[in-house]
Amino acid sequence: MTFLQEWNIQYKSYNQNIKLALLANILSQIGMGFFIVVYNFYVRELGYGQDVNGMIISLTSMATAIILVPAGIMSDRLGRKRIMMIGTGLGSLFLFFRSILEAEFLLLATGFASGIFLSFLQVSAVPFLAENSGPTQRVHLFSLHAALMTASNVVGSMLGGFLTDIFSLFMGSLESIRFTLIIGSIFYFLAFLPISKLEEKPIARKEKREKIDIKQFFRKHQVSLKVIVLFAISQLIIGTGSGLVIPYLNLYFSDRFFASNSLIGIIISLGQAATALAMFIGPLVVKKVGEVHAVVYLQLASLPFLLLTAFSQNLLLASIGFLFRQALMNAGNPIQNSLIMANVDRSVRGLANSVNQMVFNLGWAFMGPVSTAIVIQYGSYWGYAAVFSITAGLYLIASLYFLAVFKKYDKKEKALEY
Repeated sequence: MTFLQEWNIQYKSYNQNIKLALLANILSQIGMGFFIVVYNFYVRELGYGQDVNGMIISLTSMATAIILVPAGIMSDRLGRKRIMMIGTGLGSLFLFFRSILEAEFLLLATGFASGIFLSFLQVSAVPFLAENSGPTQRVHLFSLHAALMTASNVVGSMLGGFLTDIFSLFMGSLESIRFTLIIGSIFYFLAFLPISKLEEKPIARKEKREKIDIKQFFRKHQVSLKVIVLFAISQLIIGTGSGLVIPYLNLYFSDRFFASNSLIGIIISLGQAATALAMFIGPLVVKKVGEVHAVVYLQLASLPFLLLTAFSQNLLLASIGFLFRQALMNAGNPIQNSLIMANVDRSVRGLANSVNQMVFNLGWAFMGPVSTAIVIQYGSYWGYAAVFSITAGLYLIASLYFLAVFKKYDKKEKALEY
């Protein structure tokens, strides 16, 4: 009861801006959940091989990586609301195009374009929440934000899997997947509505009129930029490991265990649900050991389950390993967001968030072709076992690095500016 009361008190303390932003997050992530589960199958149903899936994922991630820093700077200078409106409007349009086009070049082009505009929302959401909350709210708020994002993905993933199978009773396999993806793009567009009702903070309107002096910028934000770079190194290592396995989890369950679309949707949805629940536990772990140690302990605890998934030949054991790895590895993400938002100046929070996401997406972009090549070369058992094991090694390195570099921040005064 104390746990529930604590979260109830926290939620009631949030202003209308936060609640609208959370609603937009829910709608957009439901839409993305559709694509997470079935888009790889759409490409396969068009007759393309796994190498094309790898190229699409790599191009999408590369586009996101390229635009994230400019998008973060635009968010800092022009205001969060404007950037999020552009992102949801054009992002949903290109998701729709991805749902109906068939030519390989157009799949690659729209994947690249969607990677650009979908990043606008993700790069502005965390700084916007930080600017509308106080220091005592942030760990809970970012945990709630991440949990809602994950839970919404659960809803989208389950709907995506079930609708595909239901539509297939009345139409061909390709058409059933296409209709499902179109519905997903509509859900993403609905996020535009609550975003349009947000009220921009005065500080954002003031900052967008200021001219940028690069030398003065680096002098003024020397401490913040150091923190950003140190965080970026950690995210690059994790993103490299993640890019080997996460985009292909649906193909992993399909290739190794011949699971149906519905079953894969359920497994992935359960993993996201477990992640959402774990994120609510994050603040409790922070109270016990501090933010940095909480991140490291959660990440290290996920590694045995990752290896279980890598080598299991039993669908149930592989699913259990996937669920716990998913929950534990991602439970530390909102804690990291809170940590970096508290230790950089508010005028560069968009830049900080975008740099971290950029390097993470670079890992996805570069590892996509590597992962597919390994699986094609060594098959559905040893291929996936190899890429999962490499990922476990990279996660271990990232966790030890994070502890060594950031352990002092557990005892540091919280923020440069709130």
